[in-house]
Amino acid sequence: MVSNVFSGHSFYHAGRYVSKKPGAELLDYLGVRGYDYKLMAEDFIAQSEHRPSKQKACFHAALSFYPGEKPSDETMIQIAREYLEELGIVNTQYAIVKHTDRAHLHLHILANMVDNDGKPIKDGWIGLRGKKVAQWLTRKYDLIPAEGKHLDKTHLEALSQSEVNRYKIYQAIVDSLPHCQSLSDLEKRLIAQGIHTQYKYKGQTQELQGISFRIGEDRFKGSQIDRQFSLGNLQKMLAAQKQKQGTKPRLSLEDRKKALLIRANSRQSTAPTPQNSQGPPPLLLQLMTHIAAAGDVPYEQTAAFVPKKKKKKKKGLGR
Repeated sequence: MVSNVFSGHSFYHAGRYVSKKPGAELLDYLGVRGYDYKLMAEDFIAQSEHRPSKQKACFHAALSFYPGEKPSDETMIQIAREYLEELGIVNTQYAIVKHTDRAHLHLHILANMVDNDGKPIKDGWIGLRGKKVAQWLTRKYDLIPAEGKHLDKTHLEALSQSEVNRYKIYQAIVDSLPHCQSLSDLEKRLIAQGIHTQYKYKGQTQELQGISFRIGEDRFKGSQIDRQFSLGNLQKMLAAQKQKQGTKPRLSLEDRKKALLIRANSRQSTAPTPQNSQGPPPLLLQLMTHIAAAGDVPYEQTAAFVPKKKKKKKKGLGR
């Protein structure tokens, strides 16, 4: 299950969106007239006016289940309630709506960030907290965890053009990264697919601060495509890949000995030797032959070594 929190929505527009979708079904609500989105918005707004300083009083989140996963309505209601409770969104109005217009079942949750007593509800880092709560609920209810984006499992025809482009950029980066060692390599591969890479610099310096990708009229930050595609994470992956591709496999000690021995033999066979010379083989060959035969074992521990017997000293007779 995945959590997405949408910021900047008004009660009216959020209520109309969640209620007017084909197949939308209101599962649960509290403190509002859920049967009509206009009346529901009026109820939300009326309570939020008790705290005019709360600029973002509308909480709107979606909980998306894995494609093919279909928990019961009772389970989804319980999950949504616990989700709000873990975020600290309690003692307030809310509405829970089920959507079935896409391949994956998902819930939309609206809540008032001004509680029933007119007090503001804290919303700091609420998007990140929502994702952590969703992960915890996924484990608690034994749901299928999200494993990343899968273009082959995504019904592109059900997405907007902007969402389709975001998925295309994601897939293009995934396919290109294994063949790249630098941002320049990645940029060249993406431009061949009609995707432009743009950089953000710190002030008037040449220090990179961010990265974004553009396809057509749509432009996304790297972290908007996927968290692993932020500038910092991309640089780490490319550096690790460059180091991996630049590392040559090292020969084992035994293979290095054999290679040296073969090289020594080849040099001896090609070197001109006097016809009457019957001297011993070159010193290097002797050393390599000994190393290849004995390996790393000291000579004193080989079968060729015969220890000398020590002569026993005769003890003199004492006077």
